[in-house]
Amino acid sequence: MRSAAVVLLLPLFAAAASALPFVVLHGIGDQCANHGVAKFTQLLADWSASDGYCLEVGRGTWDSWVMPLQQQADIICKKVKEMKELSNGYNIVGLSQGNLIGRAVVEYCDDGPPVKNFISLGGPHAGTASVPLCGSGIFCIIVDALIKLEIYSDYVQEHLAPSGYLKIPTDMEDYLKSCRFLPKLNNEIPGERNATYKERFSSLENLVLIMFQDDAVLIPRETAWFGYYPDGAFDPVLPPQKTQLYVEDWIGLRRLDEAGRVKFVSVAGGHLGISKADMKKHIVPYLRDKSSEKKYIADVVAATWHSAREALGLTERDAVLYSPSS
Repeated sequence: MRSAAVVLLLPLFAAAASALPFVVLHGIGDQCANHGVAKFTQLLADWSASDGYCLEVGRGTWDSWVMPLQQQADIICKKVKEMKELSNGYNIVGLSQGNLIGRAVVEYCDDGPPVKNFISLGGPHAGTASVPLCGSGIFCIIVDALIKLEIYSDYVQEHLAPSGYLKIPTDMEDYLKSCRFLPKLNNEIPGERNATYKERFSSLENLVLIMFQDDAVLIPRETAWFGYYPDGAFDPVLPPQKTQLYVEDWIGLRRLDEAGRVKFVSVAGGHLGISKADMKKHIVPYLRDKSSEKKYIADVVAATWHSAREALGLTERDAVLYSPSS
């Protein structure tokens, strides 16, 4: 009888073991050791029955502000290549600035393990027209002084991470010429567009773009969906499908969307203020093993149940994360 029970349980263990691991890349002013990020990672691991890892860049909070983004991406690229747990593929969950690091890993990380699903929470994918002030304290005095300098100068680009994706629509010439990170990541520079970046990004199985309805950190909040201002003006905000990046398909976003692999999700709350209910509904299904039909059906039922509870005001709305810079 005992041996028969073991045989019956083996398929369950096999299904759990086949779930891909995931990595969490935190945002600016945060670190993996902080309670919010640690809890977020653990909850996703528990709910999805997959292994989750928060990958740190250097000294966490400090380096998230002052280390150039390409250098941060190089560190994460090296880490994912060294992790045997990721060798068969993995998923990325990006938080705010961490999404750009994750996308750089997808596009630039030669010989790295394949990324299957990319879940983005509040990512400044098309740039941001304002860098949030850091706050108070000696460290923030230094950071805020850098923010107030010429943002596209060599010094600021080398010493302030968010300067790498600050995109002033009325100063596109300086942006394309001197901004050192986002123009390359988004294949925006005429004559320098890289087909390999497009091919790698469009190879994702799913791209989940989560925008927060009350986001006051990203300017505009639609950048979380790749929406942005037109060149030369701060009005109107273009939906992603109307931007040149999408229309001319510089990075493969249009290809992904037309294949039904992009999910544009809008949730309540401020920047990164995602609830447990929304985590279960919009993130967990992409971290679970999909090889089992029964598990897939369970995901659909769970998502429907959470939608019904949300409509009745019975969902868990307390945010797990918060924005350190909001």
